[in-house]
Amino acid sequence: MSSTVIPPDSDPVGRSDRPLSVVIDGTEVQGVHGQTLASVLLANDRPHWRTAPNGTARGVFCGIGICFDCVATVNGVPDIRLCRRPARDGDTVTTQSRVAASADRRAALVASEHQAETMRQRTTDAPSAHEAVSPSERTSEVRG
Repeated sequence: MSSTVIPPDSDPVGRSDRPLSVVIDGTEVQGVHGQTLASVLLANDRPHWRTAPNGTARGVFCGIGICFDCVATVNGVPDIRLCRRPARDGDTVTTQSRVAASADRRAALVASEHQAETMRQRTTDAPSAHEAVSPSERTSEVRG
């Protein structure tokens, strides 16, 4: 995919474009019918629209819908592959970030590990049934 748009009046094919507008993260951009959402974003200097869990920017990678690097939220539906989705006039695209979700998962993992460690310590540090009884109580139990 190229980020260069050939203006219709200089295209040797002699096409007549039907313009459309798409809102990307609150900013309206222009495209033409027949473009995918990925090509509309690329033509409007948006080379990436997703952030991976490791914080790197993602956009079009394979361009044929195999890699899922180009996903975004379209009209409220998450994880739409923009390289496969035809642009429609009035579409609303919201970029996605997996960083927050990844950080949330890491925080939950740390919390569960902490909870497990606390439970192990309680089990290890807990007095046995024999240790829970004071020496004087043990003596009276033996005398019975």
